[in-house]
Amino acid sequence: MARGDQLARQWKIIQTLLSSRRGKSASELAVTLGCHSRTIYRDLEALQVAGFPIYTDRVEGKSHWSLLETAKHNIPIPFNLAELMALYFSRGMMKILKDTVFYDSLRSLFDKIKATLPPEYIQYLERIETSLAVGLKPYKPYSKIRDIIDQITEAAVQKKVIEIVYFTMSRKKETRRKVAPYKIWFFDGSFYMVGNCRLREDIRIFALDRIKHLEPTDESFVVPEDFDVDEFMQASFGVFQGESASVKIWFSSDVAGYIRERIWHESQRIHPQDDGSIIFEAEVAGTDEIKYWIMSWGSKAVVLSPDSLREEIQVEAAMLLKNYRKRSALKTDLNMNGN
Repeated sequence: MARGDQLARQWKIIQTLLSSRRGKSASELAVTLGCHSRTIYRDLEALQVAGFPIYTDRVEGKSHWSLLETAKHNIPIPFNLAELMALYFSRGMMKILKDTVFYDSLRSLFDKIKATLPPEYIQYLERIETSLAVGLKPYKPYSKIRDIIDQITEAAVQKKVIEIVYFTMSRKKETRRKVAPYKIWFFDGSFYMVGNCRLREDIRIFALDRIKHLEPTDESFVVPEDFDVDEFMQASFGVFQGESASVKIWFSSDVAGYIRERIWHESQRIHPQDDGSIIFEAEVAGTDEIKYWIMSWGSKAVVLSPDSLREEIQVEAAMLLKNYRKRSALKTDLNMNGN
């Protein structure tokens, strides 16, 4: 049996006992966890040896297992034990925020949690943690924009307009503009600011690592009551906005399973085909990001509509082939010259 499976099962036993008023019998726990009662007895014994205050009592002629009430209620902060354990357990996932004020604050919180829990609980959590690995690649070095993140966070809290010099990647140009920072948004390993841009007179999204200079102002702003960042971002396939488009993409049977196992967009609809392939449909705001997503699947994906997106990918594919031919010829010349 995999070590991770055993620890996950024991974790669920603890959660089940925490939420139970009268305790649970081994047979009830076995049904809940989908395993044999002998396995439950071994897990309960292991938890007792680890120091968890688990005891057994006779209820209506059956043995019921429970956690001591003191274990459920003696934590001096407004969380129950399961919530504290889950929060502490998740700290490895927060490493993606390293070198930001958010990560520092979370570390401080985790240290307080660690000081609150009994040593045997911490030992058990650390055993569980060894079965979890969190992949953090690719990621950005947030230390370079730590001051920017701090200043925008403060401006968003205080509802103060900021003045920024922003580098627009598509135009390779810097512009100075005033922005009312509505929200800081973290998506796919990057920090963004969603706010009202006075230069464009519209709500725009700014990548924080492209802000070259920032100056706070004393000018206040009010976030519109009907503004909802989740609703604002819902139609986008990734981050950026554009004109609404209905996309339809064919995926071969080789990759259909990968597409079906994830939610790529809130509006997606997947239509299975007789040969094992699928047709993916979605309503997206702008096609730039979904274009590169489609291309990442290579020959396994074909755009059926809109025509404009299919033509853009055809142009990209032609340029890709041209570049490979050009680089191949250059490589041949270098090899012939002995370089």
